[in-house]
Amino acid sequence: MKDYASGAVSEKGSKAKSGGAQTTAAELGLRELILSGELTPGARLSEPSVAERLGISRTPIRAAMARLEDEGLLEVIPSGGYAVKAFTESEIRDSIEVRGTLEGLAARMAAERGVSAADLDAMRDCLTEIDRILTGRDKGVADLSSYIELNRRFHQMLHYLPGSSVLERQIARATNLPFASPNGFLQAQADDEEAWLSLIVAQDQHWMVLAAIENREGARAEAIMREHARIAFRNMQSVLRNQDMFSQIPGARLIRRRIPR
Repeated sequence: MKDYASGAVSEKGSKAKSGGAQTTAAELGLRELILSGELTPGARLSEPSVAERLGISRTPIRAAMARLEDEGLLEVIPSGGYAVKAFTESEIRDSIEVRGTLEGLAARMAAERGVSAADLDAMRDCLTEIDRILTGRDKGVADLSSYIELNRRFHQMLHYLPGSSVLERQIARATNLPFASPNGFLQAQADDEEAWLSLIVAQDQHWMVLAAIENREGARAEAIMREHARIAFRNMQSVLRNQDMFSQIPGARLIRRRIPR
């Protein structure tokens, strides 16, 4: 209940909002330090040093560290505190598999529950824009950036289709796992012809899953999205084989590559 006489609730609300903004700023700043390579895998993080570096007080830093540990970028160390985590190819593959499994579930639930004509039209419009990019000539960095944004939008719309806030939260959590995003390894592949061919395959799968959802074919929609996630893993393998591409990936230093023998 609001206390209009004292204004205490308003003051508390303002403080809570301010604290939330500080935690978000701390989380974004710390994530950037990690993905840019300024903080290397295994580096131990202390609240005072990170707070000084970001110019944010220790309480939001503590909350941000806990969030990034939950997200997978940090790990708790036995002596106390957190360290920057490194990732093996196997761990990244598992993260992609988890994300694909949940997206498959979203597609199946959407097909079984039914989707409005307006939602289907919005997804068709998105895919039509992707078609224009993929059929253009002399594709480059700008085209890939447009594809990445449209691809993000399509997947986000898919997550909302079942109307399940529970599933949305779990997919968001899975997508935030390091390198699990559908766009996780695309940024470095603008000049790679094989990568563009893989995007054509991915786009065909986009259209097929949309048709399966519209036709109420739940099992088919689920299978397509689970297979669709494998393209992200194939993109990862291509990037890890190419040093020039690898160096362009945000957070590349967090990945432990296998040394060829």
